[in-house]
Parts: sequence; C-alpha cells; structure tokens
Amino acid sequence: MDRSEELGVVPDGPEPQSAEPPRRGRVRLRRAALMAIPACVAGGVLMVMTAQGVLAAQFAISGLPFTVTATNLDGHGFEQYGDMDHMIPHSPNQGHTGGQVLVAVSAIKTATLSNLCQSVNLGGINLKITAGGGSSPVQATNLTTDSDVLSGDASFTNIEIGNDASTLDKAGVQGRPGVFGQQADRVVIQNLRQNNWATTAGSFTLPGMHLSFSGTGC
Repeated sequence: MDRSEELGVVPDGPEPQSAEPPRRGRVRLRRAALMAIPACVAGGVLMVMTAQGVLAAQFAISGLPFTVTATNLDGHGFEQYGDMDHMIPHSPNQGHTGGQVLVAVSAIKTATLSNLCQSVNLGGINLKITAGGGSSPVQATNLTTDSDVLSGDASFTNIEIGNDASTLDKAGVQGRPGVFGQQADRVVIQNLRQNNWATTAGSFTLPGMHLSFSGTGC
C-alpha cells in the first residue's frame, strides 16, 4: 500500500468473505501512537529516509526485523515522524500484527557510520554484515530506515520538535499531514542500536564489508 493512501483498517468483528480478507487492527490506537512516536525518541533517534518524498518501505516488508548497530553516526539534514509498514497479504511472518508494523521513519540527507553491524536472525543462525571499521566509515546519502526500537547517546543541532510531518524540509521528504514530526540540521549518535524493518539509500558505501553466517547477532 502506498503511504500516500489513507490508513485502512477494519475493526474487530465478523469479516466479510472475499478473495483477500481486509487487514485487521485498531485504528484509534495506531493513529495515536503514530503521531506520538517521534516525541518519545527525541533523545535516541536515528536513521533516515529517501529524497524527493519517497518513503523507505515502498516495498512490502518481509516481516523479519533486523538489528543495526554503529559506534558513531554523524548525519546532516535529519527528519523523523511515524508511519506504518505493510507485509504482503497473508504473510507467514505477520503473527499478531495483521501484517502492519508501526514504525518511526527517520531520514538523513548525508551520513557517516563507524563500525556498522547489521544482522538478521534466520531461525537459529544470523546473517551478519560488518563494515566501516578503522579510519574508513560507511558513507550514505538519502539513507532511510523504518524502526520500532532506537537507542543511543544523541545530540542535535538546531532541532525543531512538533512540526507537521508534511512540512519537514531538512532532508527533502515529507510525511502525512497532521502527523507529529521533528527535524534538525545535524544529528550525532554514539552507541547506536536499532530494530529495523526496512532500509533504503540513494548510495551506500561499505568499506571493508564482510558477510557471514554467525551464531551471534550484532
């Protein structure tokens, strides 16, 4: 579902018979949480969103979250607001979510990340990627992630909190009208840790990239 469409959710109760059952959920609760997300994570924000109004999860998410860590992130042109990601109809990974995941969408125009680690649990074993160690950090432009957990030691330059998401202009993207947003000229986060559902980037340079299967994640 395109993020520009209205959030469509059907209340609990008997479902009509059709080839594709409607998504289930709780409209009021999710709308309220969607508007509140950025305010709750202003002290530990990160990650990003594609330029020219394209949101991170234009694609259907797999429903398998992945962990991202970095010892330091330095980003210029930061925005953040709440949204909803969607899995394919009848995804085997939807569990109790009804195929929808409430996320904090964050956006950084340009970013560097030191000692990047990304891992996804495939059921007893982790697919793990590391990059950007030593003097050559990871470089990214128009990097975007959709997250439901964000932590770290964050500092902001010229931060604005409480913007309407449709008016954000620091990273060249906008959210839905009426949704709570925030933005800053610069964000620096040390000891970053995220639980992500989607990531996109205009460019993503990974010096010293190493991919392996591991018994431990990031």
